[in-house]
Amino acid sequence: MRKARIIFICLFALQTAIGLSQDKPQYYDDTNFPSGKIGERIQSFIDTFNSGDPDRVQNFINQDCTGMFSEMPIDEHTKMFLSLRKQTGGIDFYSIRTFDPTQPQQTVVIAKDRNFNSWWAFHMFFDEENEFLITGMRFTSADPPLNWEEPELSQEEFIQKINTYVELLCKKEVFSGAVLVAKGERILFKQACGEASKRFHVPNNVETKFNLGSMNKMFTSTAIMQLVEKGQLSLTDTIDKYVDESWLPKDVTSKISIHHLLSHTSGLGSYFNDVYAKSSRTLFRKLDDYKPLIKDERPAFEPGKRFLYSNTGMFLLGVVIESVTGEDYFDHIRKNIYEPAGMINSDCYDMDEPVENLAIGYSPDPQSKWQWENNLYKHVIRGGPAGGGFSTIEDLHRFALALLSDKFVSKQTLETMWTKKAGENYGYGFQVKEGSNGKVVGHSGGFPGINSNLDIYLDKGYIVAVMSNIDNGASPLARSIDQMLTQIK
Repeated sequence: MRKARIIFICLFALQTAIGLSQDKPQYYDDTNFPSGKIGERIQSFIDTFNSGDPDRVQNFINQDCTGMFSEMPIDEHTKMFLSLRKQTGGIDFYSIRTFDPTQPQQTVVIAKDRNFNSWWAFHMFFDEENEFLITGMRFTSADPPLNWEEPELSQEEFIQKINTYVELLCKKEVFSGAVLVAKGERILFKQACGEASKRFHVPNNVETKFNLGSMNKMFTSTAIMQLVEKGQLSLTDTIDKYVDESWLPKDVTSKISIHHLLSHTSGLGSYFNDVYAKSSRTLFRKLDDYKPLIKDERPAFEPGKRFLYSNTGMFLLGVVIESVTGEDYFDHIRKNIYEPAGMINSDCYDMDEPVENLAIGYSPDPQSKWQWENNLYKHVIRGGPAGGGFSTIEDLHRFALALLSDKFVSKQTLETMWTKKAGENYGYGFQVKEGSNGKVVGHSGGFPGINSNLDIYLDKGYIVAVMSNIDNGASPLARSIDQMLTQIK
């Protein structure tokens, strides 16, 4: 078997990938635990993961894994193991998932975590020529097993179950934030917990402003489609009409269309690069400030050929908005998205200003005496077209209602935005999922110390907003709520 580079994906980073992979192939679950060396390695991993013991983690890496783990210091592996252990509460083996068509280069372990009751797929790679040592691993969310059934719930039981569940997660400190569940305009459940500031022990409330991460992409794409409806630009326009060569060379922009940017098929990547990592965050406030991060980027493939999630691509749509309208991007979104929807607590706030009732983001750090680290020196000073703004659960509910009531764009345009593109679970600036709850659109967002999620259930009429100021606090809870919704009869 070909050796795979080891990648332990931090759960906050997973949120930009959830819902963006190709539709899963058919599969079946074998609930028999693997035998032989592979089984021994898997059991060693599960036991080590569940122990929460840093010494056992280091022994596992030294004894069960190859030297490829040396690419990351062992302390970093240990920190990641312990952080994931805290977030999940441990995992319980359910099955080995086999795919049709087969995926021979990996063994996929399906497990359920103990905190969120979420299903996870642990993709594990082994060295057949060296006692099946583990050469690589990645974690993703998983569909429930085909034969898994949950008891039916009434709507009242559903609300009570969420309430009990959120209280438990808050007590375990694996959720800090706010949750809203609505059926159309009627709010069924709304609750907040945890601390917006751990330094001053300020509690979160239902009006606390949480970071959106990549969810700003919904606002940017909706604003673009408003301009399309007005005839001020076309989806087939190449962006050299709007993005000058101080951003990217014309031989790049002349091949990329508005459609490519909206659907993440431009081939461009992310401006969170080495230049950003070595720069002061205070340098980046207006869109033009980001030119040094983008000007040297080049598409990884011919535009339109395939899907590659792109922060740079969505950011450039903000540049297009400024070019077409002659307005500042932030003013335009405020006037055309926030104000019509009544989103009174949403904006891209400057992080060095004393914005009221704004949550600071935190990542668990089990090896620190404080157990947490804040994200103030990792985050952008001000969000933008691709992400990093702030909102509240109530404002996200208002945004969803405005979309559904055609306040922003027509139903026909929404259908275009909410149709999967390039064979992916993504339309124009919105994730698009179809399953046992029917068609669901929205977006998630994540970064160190933050995680938020909005799901709009087009067929069932529910709207679920979950926002958190800790790593991976929102998306697992949103997935659990999604599973609960399948139980309502």
